[in-house]
Order: sequence, then structure tokens, then C-alpha cells
Amino acid sequence: MSSTRSEQMSSKNFNSGLFKRSRNFPKTQETEFQRIKTAIHREVLDAIDLNRLGNMEDEQLIKHVRRIAERVIAARKSEFQEIDRERLLNELVAESFGLGPLEPYMKDPEITDILANGPYEVYIEKHGILELTPTKFADEDHLMQIIQRVVARVGRRVDEQTPMVDARLEDGSRVNAIIHPLALSGPVLSIRRFGNTPLTMDDLVNYGSFPREVVSFLQAVVQGKINIMISGGTGSGKTTLLNCISRFIPDGERLITIEDSAELKLQRTHVVALESRMPNNEGLGGISARALVRNALRMRPDRIILGEVRGEEALDMLQAMNTGHEGSMTTIHANSVRDSLSRLEVMVNMAGFEIPVSVIHRYISSAITVVVQLARLQGGARRVMSVSEISGEEGKYEVKDIFRFQQEGIDAEGRARGHFLMTGHVPTFLSRLKEQGILLPPEFFTARNL
Repeated sequence: MSSTRSEQMSSKNFNSGLFKRSRNFPKTQETEFQRIKTAIHREVLDAIDLNRLGNMEDEQLIKHVRRIAERVIAARKSEFQEIDRERLLNELVAESFGLGPLEPYMKDPEITDILANGPYEVYIEKHGILELTPTKFADEDHLMQIIQRVVARVGRRVDEQTPMVDARLEDGSRVNAIIHPLALSGPVLSIRRFGNTPLTMDDLVNYGSFPREVVSFLQAVVQGKINIMISGGTGSGKTTLLNCISRFIPDGERLITIEDSAELKLQRTHVVALESRMPNNEGLGGISARALVRNALRMRPDRIILGEVRGEEALDMLQAMNTGHEGSMTTIHANSVRDSLSRLEVMVNMAGFEIPVSVIHRYISSAITVVVQLARLQGGARRVMSVSEISGEEGKYEVKDIFRFQQEGIDAEGRARGHFLMTGHVPTFLSRLKEQGILLPPEFFTARNL
């Protein structure tokens, strides 16, 4: 099934209820099952009339492949009487159009990461917990077929000359693959999944990520066009929070989003989404995030939302925030608020200009007003660790926490426990909010547990 049509087929046509497997399936039997399936899949491909594919709808094409698979299996029935026939048929279809053995996990909305560490070791993350699955590939070639199918959809390739690749599936899931000679244990495939239904602020409050007071504060900050940076480690929920707070942006504003891999699902209508582009295999055609930020300034944006700042585009982002594009937002990888500010300094220097450190400090402190720090704690719990106001004088940052999460230990289930508190710091930009008709009385910030 090497035609362009079949490679671009979306896996959404499959019914996740068809995929059933025992979690106690022995490793040797599972590997043998995958080997048999791979061999039959090759026979199915040889039996398909490629000339008929262009005239078929998706559902017809799936039924066509399934009928051919049934005939091939029936012809070899005596060779594998103990094989689960229904599972074999369903996975053969997934092998032709989807992600093969990984397809069941793509159907589970509660799974956020799928990690194949070589052909015989597949992990998933569910509810913040990593667990080993019984899933195996037939061999390294089998896993490589799936990787090649994914990257081919975005016009990329992966081989010994280009052994690393990033790609994106039709549903927005982010994919990274790395192969030999860089990956010593065989091809490695990592899929970061994003739900089709974006989480809301109410969802995050119910999950215990932060209390209602933080929602009220962030709503006022967004509506008041205060610049926000969301900081946190990998998997801490930065993109999710950015999506959620976007619903507080007033209607009628024009938003320009800039990302390396499109993940944002802003809950607004007037959104122009831009995505950077990697160079091709000859090193040509690349478009950087910095070039997109510069171009966005010519597109009459009310706000610029940079999915993640990670390089020289930091300077252009700060310039935009300081020159009439208030209310802009971004995320950054960092383990603390001060680490995020230090990282910004390094990124500004990557732009190639000799700027004194004191000037960079002043530039950052005047552009970034609020930093929301996130973390994924023990047991998978995601929390807003702090919401801080940033200011600066004489080349030094003043970081004042407004809200904070105080961890107290670990509960009986191995999850971090603690409580949120209001520190008592009253933000200095309240007068600016008041000018825009947004009222947060000083008593709202009285020091207390939340």
C-alpha cells in the first residue's frame, strides 16, 4: 500500500473498540504474532490492485483491504490456527493505513505519550504515569516501516544521513524519531498526543492544577493586555494552560500564533497560525521562528502568541512586547522563574548583537510582567507552582510571587500533596487594570491559604 493516497489516510476511520489485547500476552507469542502479521501484510500488498485505489472512498478502501486480508488468512489457515483471527484482521488494516501495533493507543484519549524504545519495548503515559505495555513489533524493520510512513506524510525522510526527524500527525500529535547510528538500541519513536477536545479552565481546576482565585487573576491579566510567559519542564502543561487562558482574550482581536510544530488550539475565532519550517535534505528552504515573528509584525496583530521561545527569536519577541503588542504570550522550558529569565538572556544573546547585560535585564523586565511557573510533580500531578510579577531596577530582577503552591509531602498513592496560598503581594499593575475597567480589589490579595 505504497500509494500516496493510502499513506495519507487518516486513522480516524478505525473503531477503537475493535482492538483488544491481553495485557498478559507473553513476549515470545506477541513477537511471533507481529512477525506473522508482517508476512501476511506483504502478501496483502502484493494482492491489491493499485489501479482501483484512486476511485475508492476511504471506507471502501478499508473494506477492500480487509476482504483481501480475509482471503490471504483463509488460504493459510492451517499454518496458524491459534492466532486471534479478528485481531489479526484489524491490525492488518491498521498496518496498511495507521500506526500498526500502536494504533490502539492512538484511540485512547487518556494516553498522552506513546514511547517505542526499539521494537520490543513500548511505554505509554496515562494519567501522568508511565507504564510498560505488552505491545511488540516484529523486528526493527517493522518499526522502521511505521516511522517511514509517518515522516513521509510531511515530506520528510529518515535514514543514516538524516537519523533524526520531527513530524506531526493529522490529529496534531507531535512525533520524534531517531534511528541508527544515533540510537544504539534500535529505532526510537516518541509520540506526544494532544486531545481533540481542548481542556478548559474548569477542567484544570477540577484536576487540582490551581484554585479558582488563580483563574480570576489570569482572566484579569489577559483581558488587561499584560504580557505573560508560561514556564515549566517537559510535560508540565504549558501548552494546555496557554490554550485555556486564550479564551479570556476579548473578541475582535487579531491573534498571530507562531510555532515550530502546530500544537495550539486557541479558543478564539480570529487566529492566524504560522509554523516554522525545517530545511530540506539539501539544507535549503528553512524558515525560522525569528523570521515568522518579524513577518507577523507586518500582519497587523493585536497580540503575538509564540508557542515556545527557544532561540534568537527571543529578541524580536521582546521588541514586539515592548512596542505596542501588549498582551502577547509565550512559553519557555525552565524549572523556575529565575531560570526562565536567565534562559531569555541567553536567547537574546543568540541574536548576534553585543547588548550589555544591564540593558538585557531592563528589556526583559519591561516586556515580561507575569510569569506562571508549572511543574509535573511526583505521581504525575501537574500544578501551577507560582504566579509571579516581574520588575527590575539597576540591572536586577524583582520577582514577587502572588500565588504559590506549597508542597507538603507524598500521599498514600505516591502523589505529591500540598496547598495553594496567596502570598500577600499586591501587583503594581492594578492601576493599569483599573484604567481598563478591570477591578481586582487589594483585599483579593490578602495573604491566606486557598
